[in-house]
Amino acid sequence: MSQAAPLARLAPAPVAMPGDAARLVARSPAVDAVGLEGRAASLATRSIKQASKRRALELAIRCMDLTTLEGSDTPGKIVALCAKAVRPDPLEPTIPSVAAVCLYPQLVPVAVEQLANSSVAVASVAGGFPSGLGPLEARLAEIRAVAASGADEIDIVLNRSLFLGGRYADAFAELVAAREAAGTAHLKVILETGELGSYDRVRQASVLAMAAGADFIKTSTGKIGVNATLPIALCMMEAVREFHAQTGRAVGVKVAGGIRKSKQAIQYLVVLHETLGTHWLTPERFRIGASSLLNDILMQLSKGATGRYAGPDYFTDD
Repeated sequence: MSQAAPLARLAPAPVAMPGDAARLVARSPAVDAVGLEGRAASLATRSIKQASKRRALELAIRCMDLTTLEGSDTPGKIVALCAKAVRPDPLEPTIPSVAAVCLYPQLVPVAVEQLANSSVAVASVAGGFPSGLGPLEARLAEIRAVAASGADEIDIVLNRSLFLGGRYADAFAELVAAREAAGTAHLKVILETGELGSYDRVRQASVLAMAAGADFIKTSTGKIGVNATLPIALCMMEAVREFHAQTGRAVGVKVAGGIRKSKQAIQYLVVLHETLGTHWLTPERFRIGASSLLNDILMQLSKGATGRYAGPDYFTDD
């Protein structure tokens, strides 16, 4: 693993058995869609003072998983990405490092080498990303291999085929097996909320993943048309809040897909604070998966410091 002082595990073990999966889903309360969307829209209009805005933008950087998941990714691109993750703006050393870089399994060794002795963790997708399908043993073998290659965090995808088909015990058992295969690495379970069809299903999938031992639940792969939205994030955060109240176990939330502007990042932080409180305003419990967002935040920070915007070509491409 990297020398990044990987995050402490938040979920030591599953808290339910596969036979309980259907009961967990059935017991999940229905979501008031109108109320949920209204609250998300209201929180999105919150304004913050300029000094608070800088702190929020710096927090967004510290909670960022700087991501590249393209077929054209090369070792050279990962080297550059890791350098930017550690020092987002080489001319401004006060700007913090990001939480992690997120990439494909084959490139994990490159990132581990580059991020040694830094605070940045190495995250990898695995387990049949982005579909979450394919033979189970092959998916579990990929998770084990990624963990063995040094990844601190592993992002997998919920098997929506099983979940949406009502095979909750099977979907739960796969997640438990993935949790075991990941070993000491953090496990983030991607719900792919854009394919779940309703807030009720998002809530149910959140509960299932948390009960199976997920350290984080995550909105999206970024590979379909519908990605993170404020109402979806709020729905997941409310599920996390209720789960924590019932079990005492704190599960993190990761929003990903389509988050490109500083204003969006601040909106998610506001929703997080108002729903889960200050204890979740930390990289240990909140992440933003992004690629182009970092440059926009850097431009906003530069504007706040100098009174003028730096051109988009002032910062390196992610």
